[in-house]
Amino acid sequence: MIKTENLSKAFDDFWAVDDVTLNVQSGQILALLGQNGAGKTTTVRMLTGLLAPSRGWARVAGYDVVKEPTQVRASIGVLTEQHGLYMRMTAVEYLDFFGQVYRLDTPARKKRSDYLLEYFGLSEAAHRRIGEYSKGMRQKLALARALIHEPPVLLLDEPTSAMDPESARLVRDEIASLRSSQRAIVICTHNLAEAEMLADQIAIIYRGRVLLSGTLETLKQRVLGPVEYEVKLSTAWDSSNLKLPDGIVLHERNATRLRFCVEQPQEANPLLMQELALHKAPVVALQEVPRNLEQVYLKAMSQAVQGV
Repeated sequence: MIKTENLSKAFDDFWAVDDVTLNVQSGQILALLGQNGAGKTTTVRMLTGLLAPSRGWARVAGYDVVKEPTQVRASIGVLTEQHGLYMRMTAVEYLDFFGQVYRLDTPARKKRSDYLLEYFGLSEAAHRRIGEYSKGMRQKLALARALIHEPPVLLLDEPTSAMDPESARLVRDEIASLRSSQRAIVICTHNLAEAEMLADQIAIIYRGRVLLSGTLETLKQRVLGPVEYEVKLSTAWDSSNLKLPDGIVLHERNATRLRFCVEQPQEANPLLMQELALHKAPVVALQEVPRNLEQVYLKAMSQAVQGV
């Protein structure tokens, strides 16, 4: 649904995006992460057909972004940091206008507008001018506009910024529900917890290049190493006589806790528990040590800055 190969964009002698290769299938959400100025917005603008690549290519919903920009724009819904809201219009007028842009007939425009205004909690303010809206209300209206024509591809830049927690959750739920066999979604965000909740695939961009891409579990393995498991003990216990199975390394220990790096948990953990039982260890629990996207991102960026 979204595919790029060596996608690059130069401004004079500065490469804002350099050899970015992405593949987002129907039914997937890709989180595009990186510092301000890393190239995320430029990448999205090329995917919309607003910027022509200097090198490489991109296809969105089956259309080439250079050769078929009109078809690309008809197939995408876009939420940008600058929403392009018309402040003198009411929300009803605004959504009706964009419904006409996308050539929806009058009944379809009204039905879709009414649904989106109700869903995002804007029905009571539907006939107020947008200039009177709060920042969060404007964000919700901009997202409604992106969804007005039910596009197969969504490109969302900071979709929950400026929203209160309840509204942000509503938007996250909507994005998750849009993950279907017909839609591919790209989210640019600095909210790592949100990316972790929503994304099937993650790409981290640094200075225009993709540092890492893949599923969160794949990135955890690549950046943080083998998964860690912790054994909690009810009383102090001497672990010096343990003979660990292959693929398990004792990483940390104290009197009532042991931490292990485990290469193949499904195979190795039963053997570890057998060894602990053999030595009559007072085991209370064996559990995976939580690792999250923030840890992956911060370590990857630190390594990139240091040139590792």
